[in-house]
Amino acid sequence: MHSQAVDDTPIIVIDDDETMRRACQAALRRTGYKVETYADGPSGLRRIEEIGASLLVVDLKMPEMGGMEVIERVKKIDPDLVVIVITGFATVSTAVESMKGGAYDFIPKPFTADELRVIIARGMEHHQLVTESKRLRQEKEAQARKFVTFVSHQLQSPLGAVQQYLDVLCHQAGDSISPEHLKWIARSGKKISSMLEIIGDWLTISKVEGGQLATERIPVYWKGVLAEVLETHAVAARERRITLSDELPDELPPVIGDPIGLRMVLSNLVGNAVKYNRPDGEVRVIGEADDSTVTLSVIDTGVGISAEDHSRVFEEFFRSKGEDAAVQSGTGMGLPICQKIVEELCGRITLTSEPGVGSTFSVVLARSSSAVSESPSGSGP
Repeated sequence: MHSQAVDDTPIIVIDDDETMRRACQAALRRTGYKVETYADGPSGLRRIEEIGASLLVVDLKMPEMGGMEVIERVKKIDPDLVVIVITGFATVSTAVESMKGGAYDFIPKPFTADELRVIIARGMEHHQLVTESKRLRQEKEAQARKFVTFVSHQLQSPLGAVQQYLDVLCHQAGDSISPEHLKWIARSGKKISSMLEIIGDWLTISKVEGGQLATERIPVYWKGVLAEVLETHAVAARERRITLSDELPDELPPVIGDPIGLRMVLSNLVGNAVKYNRPDGEVRVIGEADDSTVTLSVIDTGVGISAEDHSRVFEEFFRSKGEDAAVQSGTGMGLPICQKIVEELCGRITLTSEPGVGSTFSVVLARSSSAVSESPSGSGP
């Protein structure tokens, strides 16, 4: 019984030696594998980026791009891809170097077809185990999210009712309840508000992941969305003496997006820029476009984010341990929501920040080729 690749993606062989490429292809195809061969690293990498691969066989010594550089680049495309290295000499140092670089195993030249098939079979088995493990992990995470979403739905209504009862109690109590008791009731109401905010954010993330939010793909002008968002946060900005500046050029082209989702993204970014700013600070929103994308950036003069927290700010429930973390309320869900919406729209969101100087969050989305009349909501008619 012949071995088969675990999916439709091929085994990619990259080697500048045509005889070696032909030999590998013939040996593996006789075993039932789908194989594609490439004479240089760039060609093979482009193909992997285009269609993926079930396994990569690469020669370490190639003139244009060596095998170690190929491994480094391919791991950025697919960190889980199994890599088998072909070496011209069997030394421990060569093996260790390739393993540290991310290779799964190596095979020294010269080798027989049977030796190649054995090592490829081992690599494919590893690939299948990794794929199955990832599938099971994703399935487990999906079930956990489904459970938490169900519980959140069930908690939302009763918590909202309790909050209303506390509000009514505070207003109707008069002198029958002491100021101290009223203070504790008010604190209870504030905690319930925080819980409802967390539940609301969690349900929003669930909607994004379930394809129920950011469903439209229409031309959207950032200019119209920003006008609404700045109006929403104007009161909070005035209270902290923070200047909000719309610096978007009038000719900024529309992006391909969803008006509701993009409004939520921009509102979160501007809201954070106000919340974590300094009194008498500034929030600037700028934009620029190239031939294919539009970039919108929210720049603040706030407390900034430490370098070690840059990679974690988009994690759910994470809050930076900066100087304002203890005094500013928040769920730690705003930025994850922004990232999920932007990624759902096939864009990206980036951060640059320096503690004590400020932060810049930039959203990059595909530029729309449609020219539409701008409406107050920022979308076309």
